[in-house]
Amino acid sequence: MGVHRSEVQRRRRKDATETKLVNRVRKNKERARRDTRITRELKAGSLPYSPAAMSWLSRKLDRKSSQITQEEVDGLLKEPQ
Repeated sequence: MGVHRSEVQRRRRKDATETKLVNRVRKNKERARRDTRITRELKAGSLPYSPAAMSWLSRKLDRKSSQITQEEVDGLLKEPQ
């Protein structure tokens, strides 16, 4: 006879939980690398930045990228992250 459905579902939940734990560490490292890379790009230039940098700024400042000013970018760069 086969395995009960409840056992299969329990095993899937356990696998999903373990995967989330592994991915969380991986994603946190990637976020830190991205923050470093984008911050370096922001310090080197001025508006307009690359689309990736504008998207990152938009998330950090909670504003549309078209509404972001250089003063806001400078203020964000001066804050300890």
